[in-house]
Amino acid sequence: MPETEPWEYTLYIPNDVRAVTVSRRTLRLILTMHGLINLADTAELLATELVANAVRHTKGPAALRVRWAGGVLRIGAWDADPEPPEPPQELAKLGEAEEGRGLALVRACSDLWGWQPLTRNGNRGKYVWCELTSAA
Repeated sequence: MPETEPWEYTLYIPNDVRAVTVSRRTLRLILTMHGLINLADTAELLATELVANAVRHTKGPAALRVRWAGGVLRIGAWDADPEPPEPPQELAKLGEAEEGRGLALVRACSDLWGWQPLTRNGNRGKYVWCELTSAA
């Protein structure tokens, strides 16, 4: 049974491709421990895309943030690049494209997504997030 009390976790990660796997596994553990395993597969996909973009397209540190409140799971990635993300294309239009599918997947698989400029520990950057609503 999902918890009704709000909670939040932040995982600070280095600019290292291995951080994507660490983030995905950490997210699954968090969701399992809070009774939200029904959201784990989709949440892992979304977190993978957000963290992979943060690691691939920036040079600095990043962070994965996971928050549960009011039946909504928010997954976000902070990175040190203040430039807005490229607007996602329609997933169907991407066909067999090797790149550019990340935010298209996020838009297609989440209930809501967005981004905002953000400053953390004196570093400018951005926070790209998405939300999943629990059907429990």
